[in-house]
Amino acid sequence: MTRDVSDRHPLHRMFRGMTENTFQAELGIADPNLVGYVAGLLARFVPSQALYPIADAQGRRLTEVVAMIAEAESSGDEDRRRECHRHVGDFTLFWTGVYPEALPRLRTALAADHLINFQEQGKRSYYLASTYEGDQAPVLRRLSVEFELCAFGLSRVRQEWERGEGAEGLILEA
Repeated sequence: MTRDVSDRHPLHRMFRGMTENTFQAELGIADPNLVGYVAGLLARFVPSQALYPIADAQGRRLTEVVAMIAEAESSGDEDRRRECHRHVGDFTLFWTGVYPEALPRLRTALAADHLINFQEQGKRSYYLASTYEGDQAPVLRRLSVEFELCAFGLSRVRQEWERGEGAEGLILEA
């Protein structure tokens, strides 16, 4: 079971502040909905189990993007398709922006993900998720269009947290 990081948790507030600062000052993006979504993505992925919330019909957690996409495409449930595509966008944005050095490991020759481009798939998945009705559709469409810029922004947020600015005394309770 994955525990969410509360919007009031100091870690969530730290991610929000760093993301706001980076996206506005360095990228010129002052969109509170986009910044809030990206900061929420960082907080949502703090528990590592949250990286793999999609399971197949047998209950096995899907760890490859190709399998997550197949699950989306095979689902007859519109909400499930949207959530799978949104998660693929989030997953690829997270790895591309925050931990790009891990991409070769995620895309080993033995994995189906070896054949895909994480940026292109992230853009496509955000676009597909944005075609469904919902409050997040405009943000997801913007993430599709500005995927590379947002990935760069996340790399800058990582640099900021690695410098330890604003992170003193934060503990995420297990």
